[in-house]
Amino acid sequence: MRELYPEIEPYRTYRLRVDEIHELHVEECGNPDGLPVLFLHGGPGSGLSAYHRRFFDPARYRIVLFDQRGAGKSTPQAELRNNTTWHLVDDIEAIREHAGIERWVVFGGSWGSTLSLAYAQKHPERVLGLVLRGIFLGRPAELRWFNELDGGARWIFPERWAHYVAHIPEDERDNMVEAYWRRLDSDDEAVRMAAARAWSDWEGGSTTLVHDPDEPGIFEDPHAAVSVARTEAHYFRHKIFLEPDQLLRDIDRIRRIPTTIVHGRYDVICPAKTAHDLATAWPEASFHMVLAGHSAADPAITDVLIGATDALADRYA
Repeated sequence: MRELYPEIEPYRTYRLRVDEIHELHVEECGNPDGLPVLFLHGGPGSGLSAYHRRFFDPARYRIVLFDQRGAGKSTPQAELRNNTTWHLVDDIEAIREHAGIERWVVFGGSWGSTLSLAYAQKHPERVLGLVLRGIFLGRPAELRWFNELDGGARWIFPERWAHYVAHIPEDERDNMVEAYWRRLDSDDEAVRMAAARAWSDWEGGSTTLVHDPDEPGIFEDPHAAVSVARTEAHYFRHKIFLEPDQLLRDIDRIRRIPTTIVHGRYDVICPAKTAHDLATAWPEASFHMVLAGHSAADPAITDVLIGATDALADRYA
């Protein structure tokens, strides 16, 4: 099984103002003269982690990473004005142009896979290859699967669901996302923080194949939890700012881009059918269904991701 590359630090970190509200945190790692690759984090709203730099051979890749609007070190934190899928697509182009990159590989998991597909379909001429993990297409059934009473995730992680649903009174549970949004958008900081913690514990504790169902979620920083919960609820309420089935409908725009898709068979956050639907619509892509959950840290997923980035480096670097 292939493992992550060793830990590295950025050789360059900078701020990029993209409009009158938002300023992005951007970092570059690896080889400044290497094959450019863009890493797109999940969420939306979760921000970067140090291990995100390690999916790429640092001797062969120029690795570009950024915190999306309102996330991580980008400012203002948890800001939802001018924060849509298409604002983020424009940000990616702004970073590419600022960095002087003509074409690059795009790598994204979970929400990052959604954003990767949206970007590639709008700017296919800029994409050398795609590496996609934990596929999320933003369709209504996918949105309901994990967060609503008629979804399926609650039947798999009942202990965690019990904490998530307990935060909302019974008479508001017919639309959990809207009920959480009302609290996440409250003027009362304590109300916002409590809702964010409940939301983030439900999601953050459900990512790996093997885990303790009573362990807290991964978003221990309350401000990070608010960023994730508010941003996700904002995007979910607006159906990810996509037209129905848009990402499947527009596959022809990217069909010839070399692409690897990897998905955990037991991914509870983004069910396997989503990846199967994408692979069925896109038989030219290399599709791997592996014994794993949602997390890129699950060994079977890490193995395929490293193999995919190595193969693209062999092809282009």
